[in-house]
Amino acid sequence: MRSIGIGIIGGGYMGKVHAVAMSAVGAVFNTSLRPRLEMVCATSDASAERYRSAYGFARATSDWRELVADPRVEAIVIASPQETHRVIAEMAFSLKKPVLCEKPLGASLEDSVAMAAAAEASGAVNMVGFNYIRTPASQYARALLARGEIGRITWFRGEHTEDFDADPQKPVTWRSFGPANGTMGDLAPHMINAAIALAGPITRLSADIATVYTDRPGAEGRPMNDDIGQFMCRFANGAMGHLSFSRIATGRKMGYAYEITGTEGAIRFDQEDQNALWLYRASDPQAERGFRKILTGPAHPDYLAFCQGPGHGTGYQDQIIIGARDFLHAIETGSPVWPTFREGMEVSRVIAAAHASHATGGWIDL
Repeated sequence: MRSIGIGIIGGGYMGKVHAVAMSAVGAVFNTSLRPRLEMVCATSDASAERYRSAYGFARATSDWRELVADPRVEAIVIASPQETHRVIAEMAFSLKKPVLCEKPLGASLEDSVAMAAAAEASGAVNMVGFNYIRTPASQYARALLARGEIGRITWFRGEHTEDFDADPQKPVTWRSFGPANGTMGDLAPHMINAAIALAGPITRLSADIATVYTDRPGAEGRPMNDDIGQFMCRFANGAMGHLSFSRIATGRKMGYAYEITGTEGAIRFDQEDQNALWLYRASDPQAERGFRKILTGPAHPDYLAFCQGPGHGTGYQDQIIIGARDFLHAIETGSPVWPTFREGMEVSRVIAAAHASHATGGWIDL
C-alpha cells in the first residue's frame, strides 16, 4: 500500500461527499492506493479553513492554482461550478496529474471538447463523476443487458426529475442563471449518461426545452434558465427513446428512473428505490409473467464491500465511494476507467444537440 495526496477544489455539497469518499474508500475496498486528504480549496480563506478542519485535510487554500501546482497533491477532484472546470483541468493535465471531474464535464460543448483533448494529450487518468449509474442495481442492469437477458432493446424511457425549484416563490440561486446551470446542464447529463451506458450511443434527437417560471424573488429582471426539457431520440442500435428532465416536478425528490423494453423482456429502475431492480422475462410461464422485484445484496456488483445482508441497501454516499475506488484503480494501473472525459464530452454533445433542436424545431443528427 502507498498513500496518494488528494486535492479537492470545492468544499460544499459535492466537495464534502468526495472528501468522505476518499477517507472511506481504502477501508471499504481495501485499495492499494490510500488517499491522503492533502489540500482543499474554497472561494475564501475562511471557508477553506472551515472545510479543512471539518473534513480532515492537511492544508487549505483559496487559490485553486496553488492546489493544482502543489507537489504533494498527486490527484485532483474538481467539485466546483461548471464554468471553472476547463481551466482547472487544463492546468492539471499540463502537470500530468489525474483528474476526477464532477458532471457536467464542461460548461459548454466547446469546453468539453477542449478538456477531452487535453486529457488525452496528457496521458493522465481522467474520469467524470456520474455516480448514479454506479448503484449495484444499475450495474446489475448493465450486466443483464450485456448478457442479452431481455433480447434486443427496442425502447428506452429515462427521466431525471426533482422538485427543488417547484415553488415559484422560491428565491433565485446560482442554479437560476446561465445555460450550464439550468435543468439541461444540471440534471440532464446524469440520465443522458445512463441512456448511453444502458442503450448505446444516441444518433439523432428532437427536443423541446422551456422556462416555466420566468421570474422569481431576487431575479431583478435577469433572464432565467430552463426548468424542464425533453427529447425523442434514436439509438445506434435502432431503438427508440424518450428522455425528460425537470427541476419543478412537484413531489419528485430523486426521479432518476428508466424503463428498458426488449424483445424478450424488460427492466425498470427508480433511484427513489435504489436498492431494487424490476425484471420481466417473457420466457416465464404465462401464469407467472410479471415484473419481479430484485432486492440488491452481496450477489450484486460492489454491494458486499458495504454490507453482508441482502436487502439492507446502499446509499448515495456509497455511489461516490465506488467512484473513488474506480478512480484510484485507474491511477494504480494506468488504464482508462469509464466514464472518461471523452464519454463526458459525448454527453455534452447530446445536450448541445438538444439545444440546437429546440432552436430549430427539428431533428438533429449527432
